Amino acid sequence: MSELKLAVIDVKPGAAMESQSGLQMLRPRIYGAWAEPAGPKRVAAIVMHPTSNFMGHYLIQPLAARGVACMGLNSRYVGNDTVLLMERVIQDLGAGVKFLRAQGYERVVLIGNSGGAALSSFYQAQAERLTATHLVDGDPTHLVPEDLPPVDGLALCAAHEGRSKLFLQWVDPSVIDEHDALSADPALDMYHPDNGPPYSADFLARFQAAQRARRDRIEAWVWGRLRQLRATPGAPRDQAFTVYRTHADPRCLDLSLDANDRAPGSVWGDARAVNYAANSMGRTTSLTAFLSQWSSASQADGPSNLARTSVPALLLTYTGDQSTFPSTRDAWLAAGGERIRNVDIPGGNHYLAGQPRLVGQAADRIAEWARAL
Repeated sequence: MSELKLAVIDVKPGAAMESQSGLQMLRPRIYGAWAEPAGPKRVAAIVMHPTSNFMGHYLIQPLAARGVACMGLNSRYVGNDTVLLMERVIQDLGAGVKFLRAQGYERVVLIGNSGGAALSSFYQAQAERLTATHLVDGDPTHLVPEDLPPVDGLALCAAHEGRSKLFLQWVDPSVIDEHDALSADPALDMYHPDNGPPYSADFLARFQAAQRARRDRIEAWVWGRLRQLRATPGAPRDQAFTVYRTHADPRCLDLSLDANDRAPGSVWGDARAVNYAANSMGRTTSLTAFLSQWSSASQADGPSNLARTSVPALLLTYTGDQSTFPSTRDAWLAAGGERIRNVDIPGGNHYLAGQPRLVGQAADRIAEWARAL
């Protein structure tokens, strides 16, 4: 087994108070754990997520054992996406690409696992043609092409379409009062036994329309509050707020919808408990972070960014995944066109947790693809 090495990488400063650590703001750094095989430095990979800690990622050492150096890299927002800006995360990812190029690797690829898939696609789209000169709220990103060296390929596994898509698909439309975590309209509550599972076509149509309506109401409030703050002398430019109940996807309970090999529930356990939990996807955010990550105006959608890239792509579909589905696979394949091919990992759950044989299969497929670039 290859020895893990620590990478400590300086990055450009971001916004004021994007960290509570004065040291991190004065000298911002990101950290990675990586392993490399002996021999010529032909190909290296980065696996990164906007906020999850990937320094212990299950692919790092298996890929190194197969001849591909691999680094699990963390962004400056590791463990806390409250003020996360996707435009700043790709800047961090670019620093990781530069690090591996400086080690002498001929080719660098990105492995977009889970929420890292949309991140990787956003990165490469901007590396090929920089358009994200401004944040969604209108402030400049200060990104320059030198921040984003292009990579040679994208491997996507258990690949979400992006945070803005997840928010729309998962936000609970039964919430009546945005200030009351328990308020619910039973007619739109997927967890109310009278509604299913299984869910009728009529319920699903009303449910999805109400999801979009709630997302749009939250977005409208965010834009209105942001304009109010920025028009008020002495007011802060941003503020935090809470979005209750953000895990309500009927596919968690009705296995006939978007059918694959999954078990009932969510990747984090009981879906209803996750929906009401104090900490869940998008639960605590700021106005600007909401716009960058979760809103319909986000620049970081996965498939639309993949369609803007020109590099080869590989998609690994874990068929037992409880949060990516056949429709997710189809969206990625449509975006990648002739440049992408899909490989199923039969029975794979979202994290390949407790599935070491499948970890080996995934590493085999990525390594053979990367070495052939």
